[in-house]
This record gives sequence, structure tokens and C-alpha cells, in this order.
Amino acid sequence: MTASFVYDAVRTPFGRAAGALSGVRPDDLAAVVMKASVERTGLDPARIDDVIFGDANQAGEDNRNVARFGALLAGFPTSVTGVTVNRLCASSLEAVFQGSRAIESGDADVILAGGVESMSRAPFIVEKSPKPWPAVGNQTMWNTSIGWRMVNKQLPTHWTISNGESAEKIAREWGVSREAQDEFAVRSHRLAAEAWASGVYDDEIVQVPGVELARDEGIRDGSTVEKLAGLKPLFAADGSVTAGNSSSINDGASAVLVGGEGALPGEPLARIAGRGWHGVDPDDFPIAPIEAANKALARAGKTWADVDVVELNEAFSSQSLACVAGWPDLDPEKVNIHGGALAIGHPLGASGGRVVGHAAHELKRRGGGVAVAALCIGVGQGLAVVLER
Repeated sequence: MTASFVYDAVRTPFGRAAGALSGVRPDDLAAVVMKASVERTGLDPARIDDVIFGDANQAGEDNRNVARFGALLAGFPTSVTGVTVNRLCASSLEAVFQGSRAIESGDADVILAGGVESMSRAPFIVEKSPKPWPAVGNQTMWNTSIGWRMVNKQLPTHWTISNGESAEKIAREWGVSREAQDEFAVRSHRLAAEAWASGVYDDEIVQVPGVELARDEGIRDGSTVEKLAGLKPLFAADGSVTAGNSSSINDGASAVLVGGEGALPGEPLARIAGRGWHGVDPDDFPIAPIEAANKALARAGKTWADVDVVELNEAFSSQSLACVAGWPDLDPEKVNIHGGALAIGHPLGASGGRVVGHAAHELKRRGGGVAVAALCIGVGQGLAVVLER
């Protein structure tokens, strides 16, 4: 087996719901980062063995294999194939996993992985009757932007609570206070704003043509604990999870160029050293990254003492703080040093590419080291990857 490497990673700025990117189709967003990947590296797109893109929704304009359509819209030769994968919030990290496995097994030399999501443009849907002439009556309509829909009634009801209710459950069980959640959210906004202002994100951002969006749209520079304290709980009257300490509904795309040793000119950003995944009860999904990361480190032959930086997707403050507490040997100050999804945003299918891409760029900035990128996933899963440079 050969090693697999991240050669480049790029993403769009992430837009807010009904915001700057809401007028852009998801297949067009995918095409933006795909095209940027080959232009930034000078790669002949004909050399790409496969395009693997994550997408959590696939119910609207991203239906029917958005990876293939994105590649066509990017101007890639029709010989370049594409496949769309779905592991919900970690879909684009799953794409990187599958791409790196193809490299390591010798099935491919160059894979363009990544993901896309337009939660703004996700459609409303209704069930279709199996009968040609259904009885007249009311139909239930679901908003596919986020959350459960058409739930199988055989599943235990406590498994199918909303993600926000799960975040409340974890806050109670792990003793994460409202103040701690708000403080973590303020930290995320502050660090993201500082990183953008200092140019940290410049090397990994491509602007979307025809859109004025200078940076991630959800960052609130003036966020304070006092302001967040005034927000009402969203999921329980006596709860602690609010809009201020939860990730938002977002649009965006990310791409990660993966190849074998020497597959592209120049030094790779990082080597993919270990992968890990873990499942828990669906209502415990926020803490699944704990064991996923532990497994990835074990497979990489590393411990938390070796880790220099962690990119943990911030679905909720309570989820993030519980995961950090589950890694007692990790210095919390190494986590999301340039902000996280609470500020940057969480367009579901694109977030995995963002966290692994930023981790790889950060290792280049610091001249080497070990990074962990991890995400929690609705319905009770976690994914994590270890990078080394």
C-alpha cells in the first residue's frame, strides 16, 4: 500500500440562510471549488481519476449525483467520473476517506474530494402515494434544510428527537452550563474574526463569481457573553441551547485534492495518517467524535500528547465542550484556534472538507506537526482523521 496526501484544500466563504449564496445553485457552488482546485495546482483535470463529493440533502438541485454535474459545470473532460456520498454532517470527510483509500489501494493516483450544501435552496417535499389516485386529504410537508423527515415509526421515539434536543441532553448529562456554552460561542466568533482579519484564511478561500461575500457571513465580531445571555432557549423552556450557541443554516462548498506520493508537483500539505469512525445511540450523536478521534489516533500510531491542533466541527457549544471533556489529555486551547462552525457556519455536506482542509493548511503554516479533524453526525455517528506533516 502507498500513502495518501492532501495536496490542496479550498472552500468558498460560507453564507447564511437566505444570504449572499442563496441565489447560487449547489451544483454551481461545487463547480466553483472544483475548478479552483485544478487552477490553483496547475493540475490537468483529465488526470483526476474520480470526483467524490459529499452532499447531505440531495433532494433539490443537488439531486442525481451533484458530483458529476459539478465536474461537468467546472469544465472537466467527460472522462472524469463523479460520485456523490452521504454521511450527513461528515459527508465531505467521508469523501476524503474514500478518496484516500482509493489512493492507498492503488486504484487511483489523484482524487478530487469535497462536498457542497445549499441549505437555503433545500426544497419542501411531500410523500408520494403508492396509489395512482390517492384519497383527497391533507399532506404533510417537510422542510429538507435540516432535521428528520418521513421518520420510520419502528424507531424508538427517543432516538428521533431533534439535534437540538440531543444537544440539550448532552449539556445535562455532561454538566455543560449555559455560561460555558455562551463563552465557547463568543470565543469561536472572536477567533474567526481575528483569523480573517489577519489573512489566515486567504490561502484556502475562493470567491464565488457574481457574489459579494468577502468572508464567512455568520461571523459576529461584536458577540459577547452578555448579548448571548439574553437569547431564549430553542429546544426546552428551561434549557441552555440557543441560537447563539448553535451552528446556523448555511450554504457553501469545499474541495480537497488527494493524491499519492509524487502525484502532483510540490510538497503536499499533509499526509493522511489515520482514519476513525464510531457509532452511538442516535440521541447521543454529539459525543460520537470522542471515540472516532481516539480510533484515528490509534491507527496513526499517535496519542493526544502528539497532537498540535484540532479542528472539531462546532454543531453546538454543548457538543463541542463535551467532546473536549472526553479528551482529557488534550489542551483545550489547541481546539479550533481560528474559530469554528458556530461562527463560520455548517453547510452540512461541505463542513468535513472545511475542517480537514483548514487542519492541513494550519500544519503547513506552522511548518509541521500532527492535526486531528473530527465531526459529529446526526443519527449517532462520528468521523475523524489524523494528518501529519
